Amino acid sequence: MSPLFLQPVFKERIWGGNHLKEFGYEIPNDKTGECWGISAHENGPNIILNGEHKGKTLKELWDENTGLFGVQTTDKFPLLTKILDANDELSVQVHPDDAYAQVHENGELGKTECWYIIDCDEDAEIIYDHNAKDKAELENMIHEGKWNQLFNSIKVKPGDFFYVPSGTVHAIGKGIRILETQQNSDTTYRIYDYDRMDKDGNKRELHIAQSIDVIGFNEENAKTKEEVTEVQGTVVKTFISNNFFTVKQLLIKEYYKYTKQQNYSLMSVLSGEGMLTIDGQVYEIKKGDHFILTIEDKEIELQGMLDVIESYV
Repeated sequence: MSPLFLQPVFKERIWGGNHLKEFGYEIPNDKTGECWGISAHENGPNIILNGEHKGKTLKELWDENTGLFGVQTTDKFPLLTKILDANDELSVQVHPDDAYAQVHENGELGKTECWYIIDCDEDAEIIYDHNAKDKAELENMIHEGKWNQLFNSIKVKPGDFFYVPSGTVHAIGKGIRILETQQNSDTTYRIYDYDRMDKDGNKRELHIAQSIDVIGFNEENAKTKEEVTEVQGTVVKTFISNNFFTVKQLLIKEYYKYTKQQNYSLMSVLSGEGMLTIDGQVYEIKKGDHFILTIEDKEIELQGMLDVIESYV
């Protein structure tokens, strides 16, 4: 069988730019903020580009043929992989967990996510976490607009990795490109948006009540401790592994015989070019490609100079 190569879906955003061109994409405009590289979400499902399932969306394939992905415990494809180009600051926001989203967002999944910093401007920053000691102080600081006191900023550099569990106040700063691995959800609650106007001259909607509902305290540390191993000359960095996702980086210098750790794996090529060989069939891969290795893909080899982000549940 063949891997599932996917056609990216692009999203215009008020904070977007044109850096996604650097991945070889033909972006729709210079306000392109998001590439949904691996998505079965109804708001942007990828089309499969090759093989017997060519032309179907990933959502359709998941719904019709879950056997390709092994025995599943959920009716929704669990993950969503994006590349984001923050040409300006994103809104300061928070996401609900599964339980809250189930009740308040029509059965949507919650949104725990993580970020790998692909590149960024010098002195770029993210907002991560808040400084309120309890719910009462949080509400007071929000309603009084004490944003500088409330939000906590962290400087970032290329190669950094951050874990952003649901309930965490966060924002990607200006001049940052990231690969985001997240639960398959499109629910965001905006707390603050810099009083920006959209293209129609209106301020974007805020979600203050929902944000106060879901913002957590004593969140887990943003910076995870990565585990680094070297296999066949390939450096493998495991950034995180929990109930939501495992995320790794494969820095392949020449050759890597790959073994899936689960029934299927999501793969995104951040740089380089090379060859993917599956059960004797050879495929060219390059920067900007996104593909899924299914349960049917057995003997897998990667060749070339490649920087790949792998994720799975």
